[in-house]
Amino acid sequence: MKFVFKTILVCIILPINTIIAQETFTGKVIDIENGTALTDVSISSVTDNQSYVSNAQGEFEVPQSGNYMFKKSGYNPVEINLNEGYQIIQLSINPSELNEVVINANQLPKRLKTATSTVNVISATDIERANSTNIAPTLSRIPGVLMQTGALNTNRITIRGVGSRNLYGTAKIRAYFKDIPLTNGSGETNIEDFELTSIARMEIDKGASSIYGAGLGGTIHLTPQNAYLNQTNANGEFSFGSFGLFKEVLNVNHGTSKNSFRAIYSNTQSDGYRDNGEYDRQTFTLTTNHFLSEKDELTFLMSYVDLFAYIPSSISQNAYINNPSSAAFTWKQAKGYEDSQRGIFGLSWNHEYNDHLKQSTSVFTSFSNGYEPRPFDILEDDVFALGIRSRLIGNTTLFDKNLDWTIGGEVFRDNYKYGTYENRYQDFPEGTGSVQGDRLIDFKEDRSYFNVFIETNYSLTEKTTLSLGLNYNQTSYDLDDRFMVSDEDPDQSGSYEFNGILSPKLGISHLVSDNIAVYSDISHGFSPITLGETLMPDGQINQDLKPETGWNFEVGTRGTVIKNKLFFNLALYRLDIKNLLVSRRTALDQYIGINAGRTQHDGLELALNYNIFNKESFTLGSFVSYSLNDYTFKEFVDDTNDFSGNDLTGVPSDVFNAGIDFNSKIGFYGNINFQYVGSIPMTDSNSLYSDNYKLTNLKVGYRLDITQKLKTNIFYGLDNIFDEKYASQVLINAPSFGSTPARYYYPGNPVNYYAGINVNYNF
Repeated sequence: MKFVFKTILVCIILPINTIIAQETFTGKVIDIENGTALTDVSISSVTDNQSYVSNAQGEFEVPQSGNYMFKKSGYNPVEINLNEGYQIIQLSINPSELNEVVINANQLPKRLKTATSTVNVISATDIERANSTNIAPTLSRIPGVLMQTGALNTNRITIRGVGSRNLYGTAKIRAYFKDIPLTNGSGETNIEDFELTSIARMEIDKGASSIYGAGLGGTIHLTPQNAYLNQTNANGEFSFGSFGLFKEVLNVNHGTSKNSFRAIYSNTQSDGYRDNGEYDRQTFTLTTNHFLSEKDELTFLMSYVDLFAYIPSSISQNAYINNPSSAAFTWKQAKGYEDSQRGIFGLSWNHEYNDHLKQSTSVFTSFSNGYEPRPFDILEDDVFALGIRSRLIGNTTLFDKNLDWTIGGEVFRDNYKYGTYENRYQDFPEGTGSVQGDRLIDFKEDRSYFNVFIETNYSLTEKTTLSLGLNYNQTSYDLDDRFMVSDEDPDQSGSYEFNGILSPKLGISHLVSDNIAVYSDISHGFSPITLGETLMPDGQINQDLKPETGWNFEVGTRGTVIKNKLFFNLALYRLDIKNLLVSRRTALDQYIGINAGRTQHDGLELALNYNIFNKESFTLGSFVSYSLNDYTFKEFVDDTNDFSGNDLTGVPSDVFNAGIDFNSKIGFYGNINFQYVGSIPMTDSNSLYSDNYKLTNLKVGYRLDITQKLKTNIFYGLDNIFDEKYASQVLINAPSFGSTPARYYYPGNPVNYYAGINVNYNF
């Protein structure tokens, strides 16, 4: 009888236990933008106020289904209904609490306040402050960063003065779109092609990095917008403005419990302020996320850009003063333009082996082809690149202290085919524009590099973190000269291989209090030589040329004060660069690359964000950023010219930004931004400087919830309110030919407006 009773009891209890076990709900909390697991997230039941917390891997467990509130400092709170066995919870950053945001700039996730180097975060809210057709105002608000814009398709980014000597684009700065490199085999970077509304966040890690190798100034990380899980919506934005601006953006998002999909199409057209300045760009961006299991995630990323844009080029001082809307005479006569198509594709796999070890692997490919008629020739080029980046990320204990580490490598190879043709526009009636003539050159370059790296963060104490890193880089070029008219022409075929370069890094961060940290960083970096710089007039490759290398030393402090309302970041740094690469003119339109000396970049950077008033009904915030730049040629001898002691060309003496933002519950919002840019030396001799200038931009709008599912946003912006005359980009050391004056100036836009409407529907 006892046996029968026990059997019945077991039969009753087991199903009850099974039911109870099935009522347990688990999941993981992640940063929606970079996928980082978020620890110590507060999880509270809406019905009974019971509290739970996510662990070191972002995982959590609650005993029953229902509505739960997820909260973490630095992130916007969200209420989620837990009704499945395992759910992924996504949190988005709160820009007003930057100190607590988890950054991923060095591939080892950590709170911003404990970083051992200067890292600046640009949120989607920051991007929305300005006109969505141009990324320059957003980037230039970051201390130490300046993006000069000659036209929407002519830009140059400098970080701490690095890249200022590159004439027509961005170089010596690395950039990534998630894990996909945007920097080609010659160290040139292009980020302005991307549709701004497709970017969720940017992290700018200044100084050299042991994780990314080549790049003296720093690394820019672009994080694409991901779709939210369990949501479906469509978004359309239409805007128009001065100089024939018209833009449309269509955005479709769909998410299930384990998969998300976002597609963005944009078309931007403008007649331009200047002659020969028409611009037409179409983009398509696709991101998908797939949580295959509790341990596996797959991400696909694609971006395609189709651009056709005329080029007004730089103009002389006289034209800049008296006729700034004009184009350079020869560029207008030739109707010079850029016609290009560019695409990148990447597939990333993240696998968690256990709580202490995971793997992240990305394979990627990119292509571009372009056709660019210029007054002096017509350039036709084609690039195809393929690469893989893989790393292990782990954490363990060493002497009873936490050690986070990552080790991995990146292999990249691109094939660059380019040729030039005569431009015979002068042989045809005026207005014909460029006409392709005979071929002049036909080259094929194979450019390859690989990085292997290791970086660690070690908790010396509860408040002190030590960071150590090491990168090894190997770069090589192969050139095939495929066109020679006669035996007298030099055959420029050949190979060039750098010696392997080791770049170490040492950083330390210490929490003075719960909200304030001090940090210091010493790091080494280099910039690769382009194959064009190695070529001699006789066709030989200069094997003695050395890449620019440099050491970055900095100390800083960051944190929050005044009841956590004011976030600040103050940094002092010195960047010492040797083997300065310059182009020496040997004849008309002939240059050779030489190592001419050393530069020293001393600077101060300050960033402040202050939440003046923060209530549910109304918020008011402000920001200030300031860069003081003391950049000089310590040693610079070019032929018979000694420029030692002069100011570094192409960088302003100082930059100041300030702004105020407001947002109201009834829907009205707006901001006003002010920027001051100091004078810029335009010649190595310092005989000519640009004028300093001040710009003021304004944007206001109104958000309206028409229904629970349908929302709209109407906005209006006015840039350069006081119609300041300024050079938005300068061409350093511009040459003059005969009686033709040198063309140093790219005029900035006068006062101009934009307006538009955004409509969003949640299904």
